[in-house]
Amino acid sequence: MRFLSAADIAKAVPMAAAIEAVAQAFGKLARGEACIPLRTAISIAEHAATTFFMPGLLTGEMPALGLKTVSVFPHNIYRAEPTIYALVTLFDPTSGRPLAVLDGTYLTALRTGAASGVATRLLARPDARTLVVFGAGAQALPQIQAVLAVRPTINNIWIVNRTRDRAMLLAARLRGEGFRGDVRLATNLEVALAEADVICTATSSSVPLFAADLVRPGTHINAIGAYRPDMAEIPPELVARSRIFVDQRQAAWAEAGDLIQARAAGLIDEHHIVAELGELVNGTGNGRTSADEITLFKSVGNAVQDLAVAALALQQANTLGLGVEVRL
Repeated sequence: MRFLSAADIAKAVPMAAAIEAVAQAFGKLARGEACIPLRTAISIAEHAATTFFMPGLLTGEMPALGLKTVSVFPHNIYRAEPTIYALVTLFDPTSGRPLAVLDGTYLTALRTGAASGVATRLLARPDARTLVVFGAGAQALPQIQAVLAVRPTINNIWIVNRTRDRAMLLAARLRGEGFRGDVRLATNLEVALAEADVICTATSSSVPLFAADLVRPGTHINAIGAYRPDMAEIPPELVARSRIFVDQRQAAWAEAGDLIQARAAGLIDEHHIVAELGELVNGTGNGRTSADEITLFKSVGNAVQDLAVAALALQQANTLGLGVEVRL
């Protein structure tokens, strides 16, 4: 088996390549070329934590069989530990032989950012200039990297975060990676959202992050933080006003608090989901239809993302000689 660290994956799969791999994976999901059961979640109440087990199979070109295990422990932040730990294990889909174990913590951030990159490429206005990011944790930087990869017109980034120190650290990392536009820390949501062309929400909030009327027409939103029915980042009224897209309908209605709470309030129903992301990739769904529409991509995460990026990482690692080989 080959063991790949976060550094190995970063060398093997840059963001642009991850975006393409995730786009193809969602296309497969929509075409029925993937077997992705609903993930199993185990809650650890005393730590406000959840561990997810996400199996899956991709067929067709670059097939992949694997399992991702991801633990989300929000209180780790108070112990100076990552709030997400994860592993991805790949198996040979023709024999079941174990092939690789990958650092799933970095891979999770990379593939989640890549999904927002696909959605932004397909749904955001081509002339987008300003990005507003809610959250400054592990998911924030990949979200920004993905949006910049598909909308190089972005020259202004607002960071909204509860703690100023983490927001300043994220801003410094952006500048260190060569972003030459304006990076500002938002102290007034009205000012930031009045300029927003793209919004990314990457928090663990249980209540909406802003008022619905602060979002202007034509904005695209990537909502990736709320992964349980009791969590929500987007106001129900805004969900109802938006043109809604999801990674997978079944998973979204089972897990996405943003949608579940809006439905419980009687503001939306199943027909409000316009398309899955893979349907947009395949050209069988319609995306943005006017410059004034608010488009919302709601993601709860799907194992096709992990499998596609992990398979690409393993392929590149074998070519580049990355990682450590271990005989079982």
